[in-house]
Amino acid sequence: MNSADPDRVIAAARAWLGTPYHDQASLKGIGCDCLGLARGVWREVVGPEPFPIPPYSRDWGETGPREVLAEGARRMMPEIAPADATPGSLVLFRMMPRAIAKHVGILTAPDTFLHAYERLGVIEEPLTQAWRRRIAFAFLFPQR
Repeated sequence: MNSADPDRVIAAARAWLGTPYHDQASLKGIGCDCLGLARGVWREVVGPEPFPIPPYSRDWGETGPREVLAEGARRMMPEIAPADATPGSLVLFRMMPRAIAKHVGILTAPDTFLHAYERLGVIEEPLTQAWRRRIAFAFLFPQR
């Protein structure tokens, strides 16, 4: 499976900058959460979403041991080692040590990423060491 053009992924992601944060939403300029951002970029870069996302609670990441996000991403995206993630890669973060990965971002440069963050909406910020060490999984958007 070939991967999508990273510049196209980054441009699609940056078009979401300023979108307010809203749980379970995926509407550019209106509202999204981190998964909704990734879903919106997927729709623009790859095409229709391959399966519906079931409703999820705000605490879904604290309620079980399964790597739900990683399992879902593996169904439709090539997985790469986190150390091999480059601009245009989708990355999944563990927000606490030994917790499941529950936050999604898209690398926009070797030292920046874009994500939807509660109270801030979609922002691009430095990929600090604190963020970098939380990366648990990395994936590539497939070519359309």
